[in-house]
Amino acid sequence: MIQVPEIPNLIYFAIPFFIATLIIESIITSKKNMNSYTLKDASASISMGLGNVFLGVFAKIIVLAALTYVYMNFRLFTIPFVWWAWILIFFAEDFAYYWFHRISHENRFFWASHVIHHSSQKYNLSTALRQTWTGSFVSFIFWLPLSFLGFHPIMILAQMSISLIYQYWIHTELIIKMPKWFESIFNTPSHHRVHHATNPQYLDRNHAGILIIWDKIFGSFEPEVEKPAYGLVKNIDTFNPVKIAFQEWVHLFKDAFTGNISLTDRFLYFLKPPGWKPKNAGVLSSDLRKEWEKKNS
Repeated sequence: MIQVPEIPNLIYFAIPFFIATLIIESIITSKKNMNSYTLKDASASISMGLGNVFLGVFAKIIVLAALTYVYMNFRLFTIPFVWWAWILIFFAEDFAYYWFHRISHENRFFWASHVIHHSSQKYNLSTALRQTWTGSFVSFIFWLPLSFLGFHPIMILAQMSISLIYQYWIHTELIIKMPKWFESIFNTPSHHRVHHATNPQYLDRNHAGILIIWDKIFGSFEPEVEKPAYGLVKNIDTFNPVKIAFQEWVHLFKDAFTGNISLTDRFLYFLKPPGWKPKNAGVLSSDLRKEWEKKNS
């Protein structure tokens, strides 16, 4: 029998901290006239977060079952619960998160869940709480290789929670820059503001979870220079949590299953990036970036 220590749900313990810092930030930004918060936007984000926590109870059953199945039947090694294993899982989980996050911007099927997090036109700590209601049921596949390597599912889930908690504080405009050494290694508010921006040069950049080094290694890093404009290239203009959660899914299935298009094109709607249309009729974020580069070359 493998002895597994009990690891509490870290997100639940962080909720009081989330609430306290959100209130403090809203007061400070209001005094500075930063226009960072509106009641409707913050309420929508908080509602999305509460929905994510509720549905996460059911999603974790599926995730834990899948991770455990791979671990029990296919693992290459048995990695123990020791200090050096936690260092390994820190880097391994962050690497898995980077590719999950990047592919969620480059594949419309995963974007349909991830778009929720980008749907706010504000950038503040409440935006961090604007989480998907559907993504957890499918995104876990990016973490299955960690079970295959031999990391115990509880260890993987614990590090996933640590990553999520870390990413909370980077959703703010109050922190302009961290020290240079920190900016060069870790994800920061400056790096993540770029990720949430709709400026052409910022689209689909800085997918980091905790470590910004993955973006620098794989060519998706962009420093913050121009002031970010937040939201989506085509904003959804709704504060209804249900519409926020499912609107892109509706649009995806309409695009794929209506109109006179081939079976291949229907399938490609799920695989290609957001904005793709048959016969090169769509406009991708990469197209917008190239157009910006031409204008500024």
